Amino acid sequence: MPRDPENPQPNKAAPAGDIRVRALLSSDAEAIAELTNLPGFRAGTLRLPYPSVTEVRKRAENPSPDALNLVVTLDDRIVATGGLNRFSGRRQHVASIGMGVHDDFVGRGFGRRLLAAMVEAADDWLDIKRLELTVYTDNEPAIALYRKFGFEQEGLLKSFGYRAGEYVDAYAMGRLR
Repeated sequence: MPRDPENPQPNKAAPAGDIRVRALLSSDAEAIAELTNLPGFRAGTLRLPYPSVTEVRKRAENPSPDALNLVVTLDDRIVATGGLNRFSGRRQHVASIGMGVHDDFVGRGFGRRLLAAMVEAADDWLDIKRLELTVYTDNEPAIALYRKFGFEQEGLLKSFGYRAGEYVDAYAMGRLR
């Protein structure tokens, strides 16, 4: 289970090195495939195991025009990834977000940096009024992080996903500006 990036565990050192938030590149495909297949990362998402580099590269090379796909790097190593996807039509003022942090780097503030970048893009560049996300109810550190950024629980989605042989619930969370 991921830890709260704002309250790292005592045995987790604060990040040291060159930390950057940048756009996802097609050349990141191998690193993203490896990252998304880590057990802790995958447990917090709806992703299936064993993504191929080819699948990941295809998604990176053909992003939706209404998507912002980011990575966080530490000394050029990808340690977190996330995306913001804007809706269209009568919901063009809304975007959904999703994100995850490398299993070895949870609790060190990388998720906070990534979420901050997505919220800034939504607020200051894309004129997004509403951000929404889903989060498994047992992912307390992520829920705490989202609340720090103004997300509120709006509903409970029962049997939302299937993970490790059982159905799990999720919260629908939203943030209005």
